[in-house]
Amino acid sequence: MRIHIIAVATCLLFIQSAAHAALKVFACEPEWAALAAALGVDSADIYSATNALQDPHQVQARPSLIAQARKADLMICSGAELEIGWLPQVQRQAANPKVQASAPGFFEAANFVSRLEIPTSIDRAQGDVHPGGNPHIQTDPNNIQRVAEALSGKLAELDPSNAARYHSQWSEFDARWRKAIAHWDDMLSPLRGKAANGYSPSVIALTRQT
Repeated sequence: MRIHIIAVATCLLFIQSAAHAALKVFACEPEWAALAAALGVDSADIYSATNALQDPHQVQARPSLIAQARKADLMICSGAELEIGWLPQVQRQAANPKVQASAPGFFEAANFVSRLEIPTSIDRAQGDVHPGGNPHIQTDPNNIQRVAEALSGKLAELDPSNAARYHSQWSEFDARWRKAIAHWDDMLSPLRGKAANGYSPSVIALTRQT
């Protein structure tokens, strides 16, 4: 009887774990790792390739990144060629068909927002130019909301057994984020229409969007 109970309990535990098993997510930047966690992905199964103190342009395709990409079900990146210097090598070396550029498991956040500063011409003399526009889309909180909605749909697509959970988490996130945006707008209202000096295109983009 004891063996039977243990066997049944083990079986139930396995079923429960399988039902709530999170996708293995490879996030190119920490903001997308945080967003995936907020939308219902188990944080234990989210790997962030970079941290907040790193320049996402300047990342080495280390073996540890390749190993994580090899077992990922979903890769979330900013896109717009922000990671062009290292991500293609990681994808190539990982040889994981789920997260290649044209695969359903590859998600580029920039594809779901209106991009700014798309150049009309490309010249080497201009230095580091992104042909697809400014990739630092997270400077606009409204963009985060748009990306979150699209990412929620992607999670449900890749993990349909937990689709209801992802949709529920999205609804909660959307409500909280709208309140946060309203609060930030209220705080910044005295600065609206004021001139601003920016030290990088990212800051300039933010002032234009807000």
